[in-house]
Amino acid sequence: MANIKSAKKRIKVINKKTLRNKMIKSQVKTAMKKVIVAVNAGDKDAASVALKSAVSTIDRAYTKGIYHRNTVARKKSSLTKLVNSL
Repeated sequence: MANIKSAKKRIKVINKKTLRNKMIKSQVKTAMKKVIVAVNAGDKDAASVALKSAVSTIDRAYTKGIYHRNTVARKKSSLTKLVNSL
């Protein structure tokens, strides 16, 4: 455990940021799963709506600095390919 006051504060801040990052990553994974489920069901309308929502969620995560630019591009590309394959 840290003894210095600033180190104790850093631990609190890091824990808070870690929790925030986990929540946002979880939202991204859920949005991606909704697209995949819709594609597996063969529902093109639901898949395209879910894709739009997922892309928005992924972009928001990038804006907040949680994902790297290339990771975001890869995720969006793979989901778009899935929806376009219908």
